[in-house]
Amino acid sequence: MSALLVLMCIAWLLLAGTQIVRNLGDMARFGAMLFQTLAPLQLALAIFFSALLAASGVAQEKDRRTLVLLLLTNLTNSELVLGKLLASLLNVLVLLAASLPLFMLSALFGGVSFQQISLVFAVTLATSLAAGSLGSLLALWREKTFQTLALTALALVFWLAAGEALAWGALGRVWLGIPADVWAAGFSPWQAILMATRPLVQDQNPLPYVGHAINLFLLFALTVAVALNAVAILLVRVWNPSREARPGTDDTPQDESIWGLSEKSVAPKPVARSVHAAGGKTRQVWDNPIIWREIATWAYGRKVLIIRLAYLLLVGLAGAALYGTLHGEQGLGTASAALVMVPLFVLSLVLVNAQAVTALTSERDVRALDLLLVTDLTAKEFVFGKLGGIFYNTKEMVLLPMALCLFLWFERAVSGENLLYLLGGLAVMNVFVAVLGVHAGMSYGNSRTAIGVSLGTVFFLFIGIAACMQMMIAFSGSFHWQIQPFLAFMLGGAVGLYAALGSRNPSLAIGVASVLCPIATFWAITSFLLQYTLGVFLATVVTYGFATAAMLVPAIYEFDVATGRTTGGEE
Repeated sequence: MSALLVLMCIAWLLLAGTQIVRNLGDMARFGAMLFQTLAPLQLALAIFFSALLAASGVAQEKDRRTLVLLLLTNLTNSELVLGKLLASLLNVLVLLAASLPLFMLSALFGGVSFQQISLVFAVTLATSLAAGSLGSLLALWREKTFQTLALTALALVFWLAAGEALAWGALGRVWLGIPADVWAAGFSPWQAILMATRPLVQDQNPLPYVGHAINLFLLFALTVAVALNAVAILLVRVWNPSREARPGTDDTPQDESIWGLSEKSVAPKPVARSVHAAGGKTRQVWDNPIIWREIATWAYGRKVLIIRLAYLLLVGLAGAALYGTLHGEQGLGTASAALVMVPLFVLSLVLVNAQAVTALTSERDVRALDLLLVTDLTAKEFVFGKLGGIFYNTKEMVLLPMALCLFLWFERAVSGENLLYLLGGLAVMNVFVAVLGVHAGMSYGNSRTAIGVSLGTVFFLFIGIAACMQMMIAFSGSFHWQIQPFLAFMLGGAVGLYAALGSRNPSLAIGVASVLCPIATFWAITSFLLQYTLGVFLATVVTYGFATAAMLVPAIYEFDVATGRTTGGEE
């Protein structure tokens, strides 16, 4: 709520500083523009946190083996599933209730009706319930936290992408005499929220049986939520405890690693075990056992292949959309290509960050980190071994977006200079989100808190950038007039970033990075809008490169504290 209030104040300062408010019509246009900015932002936050909190809440129970204890109680399936879901969504519902007076206040400017506000909140609530149900179902189904988070993110992206493709006319421009974008609003939360923020006039394209497209979306979202929860209620005791958590079953692999995870090879037939020697196949462990565990074993489960296949499918669809955009009859060009590439970039960075933070939290929950207390493993071996494994397991998320950038260069949609900026910026941001995940996983002992801080930092970074760019374009004017209104936004971003990164391991370097990142990001946004691409590249590389280096030292320090060693050479 405070972030939305700050954005409202910034918008008013931008209006008063760049334009002259002459009459009530100007106030009404400001109210409508503000409403169309805040409502999609609130929806994005609701979708992300509903899915994240529901998925991480169940995943934490599984990692700590407490879900098995809940299954042994007299709780019914419906009480277990719905109870965890509603408990996870409680924070989101409270935040939505707190933001309602703020939206009511925006109606006082004019240009917005209370009916529009009610439709926006109805769409947001229905979407939150559906997203939370999806996260809860996938968490109950899958055993590994990374699988849960990645599948949830991919499913939400597929949902939003399908709605955008439908609105663009991928399956036809008109169905039953009704435009495709109206049908898209009945199935896509993004299209529904955009329609809800527009001035309501007599609907000229009513849908069959339901009338307005938003009514169809509410029915669709609630149906999806009911269906997902019904499946979870029916199969929760079938899926849990999973085979990976059942000792002594016939399907348990016989060649388990020192972390209890099977190697990437076909398990040999069971052999008679001796009480004096370990049976089974012996394996050669690399000099760095951390990166060996990450690469040579199924550390995150065999079903991680589903994530890779789903991501490959999404990249294929993005490539087809790019080709159609660049070679279409309408000639939409580079601007529309960016609408395809930017969501893919964000998804890739989120998946890399999820892999990084769960690489630490999953081991902490099963107490595998305690093994480090009796080893001679150095801090560099641990941290850089983890980073090597993270980039190996997410190589598709790192390389395929770069391959699409090369495709844009081949099609002459971007110049060779801008291609270098894109590839360099993506490389820096991938390293940044990976180190951020490791840093959060080492700093926070609670897995749910670590995942929330890590993914939340990445999400708020891109949401903040999108909100700033939208407001700068909406209240167009001289950018030197806009720096004063955005000072409060940059100050709040600096405080939030330092609280996330430096509250557990404070350092001067993290403090400097927390202050520089919001300022440099604002400067990069203005440079981008002014088409100073070199400035954007330099600001990104220098600022986030420094932030990455600032997090590596606290990560190593936290590792040494956990193992009872110091790096200063003291005895």
